[in-house]
Amino acid sequence: MEENFTNSVRLDPDLCMGCINCIKRCPTQAIRVRNGKAHIIKDFCIDCGECIRVCPHHAKKAYYDSLDVIDRYKYKVALPAPSFYAQFNNLDDTNIVLRALKLMGFDDVYEVSAAAELVSELTRDYIEKHRENAPFISTACPSVVRLIQVRFPNLLEHMLRVNAPVEIAASEAKRIAMEKTGLPAEDIGVIFISPCPAKVTSVKSPLGYDKSAIDAVIAIKEVYPKILPLMLRSMNDSTELSHSGKIGISWGASGGEASGLLLDNYLAADGIENVIKVLEDLEDQKISHLEFIELNACAGGCVGGVLQVENPYVAKAKLKQLRKYMPVAKSHIGQFMPCNAYIEHEIEYKPVFNLGENFADGLKKMEQVEEICKRLPGLDCGSCGAPTCKALAEDVVRGVAHEKDCVHLLREYIHKMANDLGDI
Repeated sequence: MEENFTNSVRLDPDLCMGCINCIKRCPTQAIRVRNGKAHIIKDFCIDCGECIRVCPHHAKKAYYDSLDVIDRYKYKVALPAPSFYAQFNNLDDTNIVLRALKLMGFDDVYEVSAAAELVSELTRDYIEKHRENAPFISTACPSVVRLIQVRFPNLLEHMLRVNAPVEIAASEAKRIAMEKTGLPAEDIGVIFISPCPAKVTSVKSPLGYDKSAIDAVIAIKEVYPKILPLMLRSMNDSTELSHSGKIGISWGASGGEASGLLLDNYLAADGIENVIKVLEDLEDQKISHLEFIELNACAGGCVGGVLQVENPYVAKAKLKQLRKYMPVAKSHIGQFMPCNAYIEHEIEYKPVFNLGENFADGLKKMEQVEEICKRLPGLDCGSCGAPTCKALAEDVVRGVAHEKDCVHLLREYIHKMANDLGDI
């Protein structure tokens, strides 16, 4: 595991051609193009993966653990995400995938969808006991959590305090493995099969708790080609490994988490631009009658993660078909409560976009930004390497850019110099 991990989304400068596709689509304006290469501002990045999705040169990539990480542990447990099942054609039994994971080299499996059913129960109970803080915003999508942390501090109090399913799944998987094998925790590797880079970052650099229960994260797209031939062999086995039903599997697509709460007054939005619109309306107090808000940074929900192989909307249709004959739920809290059911610490505001060290300094610099914006053309063309004219002005005030980075101002400056030389 990498020390001081900040972001999963990284840039390969050798592949970057300096185009501006990424800077125009980044929801937090975390990318600049300088000296012909893109640059990711780590503090601004929320690992949503939009830049990976739109880069025509494949210069943006997600960092995650390699498949050989499973060889580091004596006992390995796989945590497949609910969206993992949506990658396969004509799948009618999740046990086929789970048995294939064991054939691949894992000693056991624990479905994240099973933990999702526990989280649904915990969330229903939490909402019932804390209705005065409604509407509650789901904390299942790490990109949304980080977006609220850096951009919507007034909404932090509405964040649901129930932990994400993958963390509960990991702690339960390790507990069960230790009881079954007698091995110490360090010899047991709990490995999450992830659909997106944001979940990689949430494991390596967690929010709301000190240390993740997950030992490593590998990408669905890396596991997919390895598991396909093994699924044919697993069909000859009848071992039952699945412990989740419709509610858990539904978490793989947008609306699945909210529908599992059995509430009527909820909102589910997917796609980072739509998520931002909902958060802005919520901050402006335009939304007040809802009890729960489910937000997914990826289009379609987790099935839209960039570490997968299937079209997100095709994958969503496959999930619907897969859960058709499933029981409603297989996992229940009962008298047993997971040890990490709730988020340990308050998620604190991270003022990465602030221009000044204090309010007075920030106000002064904002006035400077406004003055610079008046001199800029307001075209938001991106030719300067910043996504908007205001972003360029802020960079100028921060001391990392110059007004003449704007090609329009530079052209006027060159014309003025030419005229002055002509006069001379």
